[in-house]
Amino acid sequence: MFAVTSQMAALIVCGVLWRLLQPAGLDADTTRRVLTNVVYHLLLPALVLLVMWRAPLGLDSVRIAVVAGSSVLVAMLVIWGGCRVCGQSRAITGAMILAAAFPNAVYLGLPVLESLFGETGRSIAIQFDLFACLPLLLTVGALVARHFGEPGDALHPISSLIRVPAIWAGLTGMAFNLGGVPLIPWLDTWLTMLANGVAPLMLFSLGLALCIRNWRMSYVAVLIPVVAVQLFFMPLWAWGLASGIGLEGELLVGTVLEAAMPSMVLGLVFCDRYRLDTSVYAAAVTVTTALALVTLPLWYGWVS
Repeated sequence: MFAVTSQMAALIVCGVLWRLLQPAGLDADTTRRVLTNVVYHLLLPALVLLVMWRAPLGLDSVRIAVVAGSSVLVAMLVIWGGCRVCGQSRAITGAMILAAAFPNAVYLGLPVLESLFGETGRSIAIQFDLFACLPLLLTVGALVARHFGEPGDALHPISSLIRVPAIWAGLTGMAFNLGGVPLIPWLDTWLTMLANGVAPLMLFSLGLALCIRNWRMSYVAVLIPVVAVQLFFMPLWAWGLASGIGLEGELLVGTVLEAAMPSMVLGLVFCDRYRLDTSVYAAAVTVTTALALVTLPLWYGWVS
């Protein structure tokens, strides 16, 4: 596991160095937007289509979705209760809820699980995100952000969902899978070629997004509960529930590791859109990502 996380860390560091050095005059934010849009609109849908076309869909898929969805919702409730007790501002409360509840299941989780478990790891990461985390983010997460921030745009949650290319790719892959449509070799090779670019570009983009420029010491008290929930409580909850409902072996380990991932980068978009505390959220992404490189091997060793 250390070899995997150290390789992930090296790619993330490349992104951090790009932010500092700006080769060819390309700043980190511009570079990240271009790369993430290529991944979002082309490479990730190809990967999702390929994985869902091949994945053994069944009761285990339902179990993964139940664990993922319950982990997100319980984490949201825990952080919300803590913020009410501590009397945090609405903008900080909203940012903390998003940061603590939604793991980086794709940008970091997919490369990690793929390195550990190959095709099975890809399948776990895609199902964990596609069947639970992403729909919850675009519905419940968006509603929470609007409640604690400012209304922003009035885009309906269902409209948000149907605009995600990966969801259409996933539905298509599931339909082909369940319908017994054969995956011809030429298409298999082409989709694999596109899919292979997802993991390195995601990790590099994650490094581009990390920034400590706006760090303040006052963030420490805010980040401690986020770290505790995101990196310890969520995977512990996931482990207990996953074990109780029958997940075993690589499926159990992979699902727990997905729950143990750091805060997702995509939450920055919601913080910007609804005027939540973006600096707090960015600090949470940076800190949880750095700490996850230590905690993930610990969870892997304990669960496996």
